[in-house]
Amino acid sequence: MMARVILCVLDSFGIGGAPDAKDFGDEGSNTFLHIAKTCAQGKANKEGVRSGALDLPNLDALGLGAAGFLSSGELAPNFNKEAKNGFWAVGREVSIGKDTPSGHWEIAGVPVPFNWGYFSKTDPCFPPDLIEKVIKRAGLPGILGNIHASGTKIIEDLGEEHIKTGKPICYTSVDSVFQIAAHEEFFGLERLYELCEIVFKYTEPMKIGRVIARPFVGEDAKSFKRTGNRRDFAMSPPEDTLLDRLKNTGRQVFAIGKISDIYATHGITHKIKAHGNMNLFDASLEAMDMAQDGDLIFVNFVDFDSEYGHRRDVVGYANALEQFDQRLPEIFAKLRHDDLLVLTADHGNDPTWEGSDHTREQIPILCYSPSLKTGNAGLRLTFADIGESIAKWLGIKAGEHGKSFL
Repeated sequence: MMARVILCVLDSFGIGGAPDAKDFGDEGSNTFLHIAKTCAQGKANKEGVRSGALDLPNLDALGLGAAGFLSSGELAPNFNKEAKNGFWAVGREVSIGKDTPSGHWEIAGVPVPFNWGYFSKTDPCFPPDLIEKVIKRAGLPGILGNIHASGTKIIEDLGEEHIKTGKPICYTSVDSVFQIAAHEEFFGLERLYELCEIVFKYTEPMKIGRVIARPFVGEDAKSFKRTGNRRDFAMSPPEDTLLDRLKNTGRQVFAIGKISDIYATHGITHKIKAHGNMNLFDASLEAMDMAQDGDLIFVNFVDFDSEYGHRRDVVGYANALEQFDQRLPEIFAKLRHDDLLVLTADHGNDPTWEGSDHTREQIPILCYSPSLKTGNAGLRLTFADIGESIAKWLGIKAGEHGKSFL
């Protein structure tokens, strides 16, 4: 066996068309198409003006344009309806959510079988008894926030008060999440992690998917900036994922970026920390030098979501996509004959959409191997087909929730 798999999740790079998008208030959202249209039209957003069509020749050759057309019925400007050298499909999620754990667990062969818990859209949003227990257990003077909010905006608004009072900034979103922002120096990074662990013990029985530590630095509202020391305290998948199955058969699983946190470390043999898309790309190339036959390299490129999708920054999203696309030949050059590269997403986050939350969308599934013929597998009715295709490629036993398209 010479096969290895490199699985790259372009976090939030949806391609529209989810039939249940209306149930999430997202009918008509399409991350890929709307970015491409904005670029082609030279429209401006709050971050600047973009001139010239979105240029992703490598992704398009793998089938991005074709997948987008199948998903939404509309061809993105400057893209093609056919793949030149990729094997592609469109993924539809069956899990009830549009969040990171739901998408990733399903990609790894395990759809979420339950409804997540969520916090109310009231102000305050957290149950009083929960906050009372957290304050008492952690010895806090209180908390700030207690609302639905954008992470960067709430740090800008409350960061100075946080430094003065020592009260952490707590907030949520439409996702199943409890987020805590705190200054790395004035509050302390380890103290923030300890606080998140305390909160997680109380929220796990509520089926809240994640408690996220959001550390930041800076002296005032103008200079506050989140750092790469984010940590997710997540619920464990309800059963063994593709990662567990590989690890149990003696394979190595290289988890790059936030992958280890998403799976609560289950199925991980090597955790590689990196922050920022290009650093994540570098780490992926380094992992390819270490990976042996039958191994999986799994990386999440989080900047598309956190830096551009949530911030509704079309220009930044477009530029980041082009930067990623330009580096893909570096991966191609390292692929062995039977290696498989899979590029996909976990949900949408349309930067032209209202609010600052994820959008319910279908996802592209773009595959390439020197030993794989060009073609397509059409619409897949669960993301779990990705995990089962990888399982087949690596020669391990099939799981229960998906079907290989390879």
